[in-house]
Amino acid sequence: MWADLDNCIATPLSKCSPNCPSGFRKVIASGKPLCCYECARCPQGQISNKTDAVECLPCSWDTWPNVQQDRCLPRITEFLSYEEPLGYNSAAIGILSSLLQLIILGVFIRYKQTPIVRANNYSLSCLLLLSLFLCFLCSLGFIGYPQPEKCLLRQVAFGMVFALCISCVLAKTVIVVIAFNATRPDSKLKKWTGVKISSVLIVFCVFIQLFVCLLWLIFVPPFPEHDIDTKPGFIIVYCNEGSNTAFWCMLGYLGLLATISFIVAFLARRLPDSFNEAKFITFSMLAFLSVWVSFIPAYLSARGMYTVAMEVFAILSSSWAMAICIFVPKCFIVLFRPKRNSREHFKVKLKRKTSGTKCIN
Repeated sequence: MWADLDNCIATPLSKCSPNCPSGFRKVIASGKPLCCYECARCPQGQISNKTDAVECLPCSWDTWPNVQQDRCLPRITEFLSYEEPLGYNSAAIGILSSLLQLIILGVFIRYKQTPIVRANNYSLSCLLLLSLFLCFLCSLGFIGYPQPEKCLLRQVAFGMVFALCISCVLAKTVIVVIAFNATRPDSKLKKWTGVKISSVLIVFCVFIQLFVCLLWLIFVPPFPEHDIDTKPGFIIVYCNEGSNTAFWCMLGYLGLLATISFIVAFLARRLPDSFNEAKFITFSMLAFLSVWVSFIPAYLSARGMYTVAMEVFAILSSSWAMAICIFVPKCFIVLFRPKRNSREHFKVKLKRKTSGTKCIN
């Protein structure tokens, strides 16, 4: 009997559980003796760097566990950078597009004495081209690391240059309507056909947007923020708009201006002018509104840098919609159809339109 006891004491006791390696922790096994346990993987965001760890340790906010969950590594920072294909392609398109607006502006300056340029308000066309140049350039403010200054100014710059752009479009359309009605003998609109009415309209429309943006910057300015919850293992650096209400008010005002421009241009598209660009403005505003209406659900459903990429895409595509619809037909006639850019051609065209209008009436 004593011999059996001595043999039992001399023999090592066998363990009922294996050692838990790094990245795991001990968990008491239900229905087994207290000395028995199971090994469980550390929860997401936590590590254990020793064998048979009882508890796992959480990583700091800017680090994340490796695959083995035995040490913390720095999180990957995500934003729309110039090194990303999406970033440098958007930047290249924005720069090239802005340069093309300067080329078109050069064409208008070179041929400013021709009938087609003079018929479409040369000064407003130049201002519109300059505003389109700024529209394409403002897309660059959304690319790169979100610095505090960049967050503060990029949405305001976008809202202001687009307000100027659409105000120019609205002024061009209103001038077409006023110029047509001023030709009637009893019309009192002749005094409104000058540059003053367009200047006042543009300043008034831009001032409203400026007022909205100033309130935004004074009371709830945008600021950079770090998001560590949306994407595990990543720090999404983005610009918090400060006030979603202010952002959507700024964007909604642009939509209001575009809608008014569309309605006025649509009603004036058949007026018998020498070169009535109202139909081109109608298409440009329709394309502009389509882009930004489609932008809303895409913007709300996107995450991370793709949210910013969606806004950059909307800025570039809506700017190109205006540039193509309004200026490409004019440049095509000026450069490749010079015979159609003559006084004789415009007189014949205007005579046909006028006679057609009389027949309809």
